[in-house]
Amino acid sequence: MSDRRHFLNTTLLAGLGLANMSFSFSDTKAKVLKPAALKKGDTIGLVCPAYSAFVKEDVQITIESLEVLGFKVKKGDHIFDRYGYLAGSDEDRAADINKMFADKSINGIMAMHGGWGCARILPLLDYKTIQQNPKVFIGYSDITALLLGIYAKTGLITFHGPVGSSTWNKFSVDNFKNMLMDGSVVQMTNPTNKGDNLVQTEDRIYTINVGKATGRLIGGNLTVLSHILGSPYVPDFKDTILFLEDVGEDLYRIDRMITQLKLAGILNQISGFVFGKCTDCPPSKGGYGSLTMEDIFEDHIKPLKIPSFSGAMIGHIKDKFTVPVGLEASIDAGTGSITLSEAAVSK
Repeated sequence: MSDRRHFLNTTLLAGLGLANMSFSFSDTKAKVLKPAALKKGDTIGLVCPAYSAFVKEDVQITIESLEVLGFKVKKGDHIFDRYGYLAGSDEDRAADINKMFADKSINGIMAMHGGWGCARILPLLDYKTIQQNPKVFIGYSDITALLLGIYAKTGLITFHGPVGSSTWNKFSVDNFKNMLMDGSVVQMTNPTNKGDNLVQTEDRIYTINVGKATGRLIGGNLTVLSHILGSPYVPDFKDTILFLEDVGEDLYRIDRMITQLKLAGILNQISGFVFGKCTDCPPSKGGYGSLTMEDIFEDHIKPLKIPSFSGAMIGHIKDKFTVPVGLEASIDAGTGSITLSEAAVSK
């Protein structure tokens, strides 16, 4: 498998005229490209690489929110296009992203929302231009395909974090600013507010295996990741910290997709494991009952004997971490913390 991947990557590099670059795609020792930190006055490009922006007011709320943060906003040419459930044709959606990376006046690129469609445009992105113009690229959910694909092809650190239509509350904004504007060496920890309860009942950490681990952060939406396995748009998982999240899935589907990661040999390569939130993923109704998320972790993750936990603020939730894809970090599974080894952006 590794020989085949090396052959494919070498062939692709030669085709793009990049065979003599100092690093190869999907290489665990690949040179890391950091985007420049965002600052007030910068321009954010807003794109729809998957579903269309059906409600123009949602786009306006996003623009106003980013303006409060001090940014200017430039909408993609095809942000309001419609082709069925997609924001226009594959070629046009890819063209918006390529244009944003090539445009020197754009400092960062944000997806308006996810949905489905990002994997369709992976072969249409101009990775040479992206590599030569590293910028903050951020989103989550279906955007996972682009986060992983861009990192795998260019070495550019991408960011699993808010989309334009996310809730821009204090928790998410503080994490966004610390990571992307301040360039802090961030430690991500869950809120600890107990409210009126004797103990914390929300946003708790569930430790699967205690311990600490170090590795590059790789991951995103479990469904999206599982659907692009076997493609050249998936990074190398050796010695990485795999982080996952999902939404609206029956637990047998979660079980099936984690089993797929196991059968693909991914789980045996990672040094640590973090599952964020599986929002609206209740035990299946009917039939003969259901496994729980804890059962699934006990079956698939516990035997790995690597530091692992669930419950991190990653996923389809209001309070979000901004997580750099491809940057080295360490986790403490006992406390449920993720600590970067260095800043994710250059200043």
